[in-house]
Amino acid sequence: MGPCPHEKNLFPVKPLAERTDDLRQSDIRAITQMVNAVDGINLGQGICDLPTPLPIKEAAKGAIDDNHAIYSHYAGIQGLREAILRKVQTYNHIPATSPDEIMVSVGSTGAFVSAMFALLEPGDEVILFEPFYGYHRNLLQLVNARLVFVPTQPPDWGIDFDALEAAITPRTKAVIINTPGNPSGKVWSQAELEELLVLLQEYDLYAITDEIYEYMLYDGRTHVSLASLPGAYERTITLSGLSKTYNMTGWRMGYAVAPAPLCEKMGLLNDLFFICAPTPLQHGAAAAFAMDDTYFGELQATYDQRRDLLCSTLGRIGFDVPWPQGAYYTFASFAPLASQRAGFEDARSACETLIQEAGVATVPGHSFFADPTDGRYFLRFCFAKEMPVLEQACAKLLAAFG
Repeated sequence: MGPCPHEKNLFPVKPLAERTDDLRQSDIRAITQMVNAVDGINLGQGICDLPTPLPIKEAAKGAIDDNHAIYSHYAGIQGLREAILRKVQTYNHIPATSPDEIMVSVGSTGAFVSAMFALLEPGDEVILFEPFYGYHRNLLQLVNARLVFVPTQPPDWGIDFDALEAAITPRTKAVIINTPGNPSGKVWSQAELEELLVLLQEYDLYAITDEIYEYMLYDGRTHVSLASLPGAYERTITLSGLSKTYNMTGWRMGYAVAPAPLCEKMGLLNDLFFICAPTPLQHGAAAAFAMDDTYFGELQATYDQRRDLLCSTLGRIGFDVPWPQGAYYTFASFAPLASQRAGFEDARSACETLIQEAGVATVPGHSFFADPTDGRYFLRFCFAKEMPVLEQACAKLLAAFG
């Protein structure tokens, strides 16, 4: 007869791997649960609720009907890699010449994981700019990279290149670039990328560029890929995907572009981690690259309208709002409210106050800094919402705090 399930276990089990010790549910997911409990509006998690374009859905359904149900090549189906190659040549001006320089993965995050394992040894130093995207920081920690943080400052989140150069040591291996940036909305200019490239070449560093928001640009800005600059491609891994541009975050379709020898190693790692991205969805994704270019102009206009509404609303209720240059987030400071209203003592309390009093969720700013106190007075708002939903959220904020 076995032991009673309530009795003390006389045979203790060994602990889990140390890499799990600091893993916790992200603030984003915890806040999602809080706002769902009050049936509120979630402007926190970066999930777009706009529909996936019909040609992509139809192509995926056709692939299922045609029984494209077996593993694909570990780097992606040939047709999709060829389509991505044409896109990065024409839109990004990256000097890739073969599908062998393209790797499809399970979202751009999957591509980032493969890039890390291909590049980094434990203890290698990697530079991140603050505020950073949390998944970059957390995944780098899992591979035992040593993180070095270089701060940027609002409202334009400009790069302090003297601070960047001072952060480089003989152990520095790579720099992470996110443009347009999450959460800041910063868009790196060509001049900034050129200045960065000088340092990459002088100190023999790699760059991993996350460009997932590359089509979401405001005020006449253009997207420049670091890998397009002369002499940059050989030391740059460019990451992007379809999740944000085509409103399909749950499909998990991302890719990397890199010189063939590096891309091959990343592909082999991609095979070990994921085998391949879902085959029928790859066929659907290929249809995205055949869509008319007018789609992107309409996309920008759609988000520009939403940016104006949210940023104007936050300004009216007392936030200090650096209007984003790109992406679909507003990273706003409530410091002006902290001395005027109860419930705005720090980012966590402010986030809870917005949920309780307005039924609107955001993400606390401390999630995006190595030292949480640096994000004490910031909240990240996502405006990738259907317009009636965003209008309702803004009306709730104005009613509660206006």
